[in-house]
Amino acid sequence: LLLFLLLWLYARKPRATGQVSGAFLFGYGVFRFIAEFFREPDAFLGLLSLGMSMGQWLSLPMIAAGALLWWWSGRRGMRPA
Repeated sequence: LLLFLLLWLYARKPRATGQVSGAFLFGYGVFRFIAEFFREPDAFLGLLSLGMSMGQWLSLPMIAAGALLWWWSGRRGMRPA
């Protein structure tokens, strides 16, 4: 719900195409990364490198992709729909 509220507030102002999607991907990855600290790691995997769970490792590319999409779409600027 917090991510929805933040994205709703962010999307109220006109943004370049893809920026809200990038913000969602970034935000979801960050929230997922944090939530994984409170979950029990998968029994058959345990903790992986650097003491992070599989969910945290999978969140890192999501965070990077969201940041890249947000940055790239911001550089492209506003496009007519």
